[in-house]
Amino acid sequence: MILSVDYPLLSLLNISSIALGITLCYASYLDVKNRRVPIKTWYPMLVISIPLVLFLYVSLALTDVWLVFRYLAIVGIFCCFFYFFAFFNLFGGADAMALIFIAAALPLFPLRPYFGYPPLYFFPFTVLTNAVILNLFTPIGIFVLNIRKKNFAPIQYMFFGFPIPSDKIDSYFGYIMEEITDVNGKISRRFLPIHESLRRMIHGEERFYTKNIKEHPEKYAREREIFKKAGYVWISYGVPFIVPITVGFFVALFAGDILYTIMVSI
Repeated sequence: MILSVDYPLLSLLNISSIALGITLCYASYLDVKNRRVPIKTWYPMLVISIPLVLFLYVSLALTDVWLVFRYLAIVGIFCCFFYFFAFFNLFGGADAMALIFIAAALPLFPLRPYFGYPPLYFFPFTVLTNAVILNLFTPIGIFVLNIRKKNFAPIQYMFFGFPIPSDKIDSYFGYIMEEITDVNGKISRRFLPIHESLRRMIHGEERFYTKNIKEHPEKYAREREIFKKAGYVWISYGVPFIVPITVGFFVALFAGDILYTIMVSI
């Protein structure tokens, strides 16, 4: 552990945690509803939190300046990591911003969680690991649902997507997992391999989302017609990662680090 857990000024971060918790809940709502989180969503939280964090850093520097440098280095690496992930389209922009702002506004645990502190006393990392672990349950649930509804496909796709009626495609959020073509009146379809999807993301080629049809029906009229002929189309599940980030935030705040708790319990 880098910092004494009894440091009195950590109580200042309780204010930051409240502001951040409210903002994350609102950002999750926006992302689920519109798949967009405007950058201005974070401004009120930053106005509240950043002065408190700076005051804490200055107070710490009076007793151990190298401790502050270490924390600033960790925050910098963490933020750069997710910025470049988002830049290269390997991570959602709203999700990356959420993690970056958590690191900026709440780098330390503001209070002792129920299961104690993890060895790395860095709150954003615990939020991230909690979010990843919680998000693992979603594919399992989707797979079970597909089995129950007899929606069969190559097994790897059954964990991450499900079929929807083509005439209701603009009522769902997600990206199209299939490549469907109409060759001389005959419908041909194939699932996009995972490596191909990753290649497209790395090269900045946007995946085809259901919102493309919803927002630009004239532009994608031909694609919509082909989907209607196909009858159904497989799409990815549409829960943004910012939702498990938000849940992981509250779990980290009150319960602690899920992964570390599991490891010490084995």
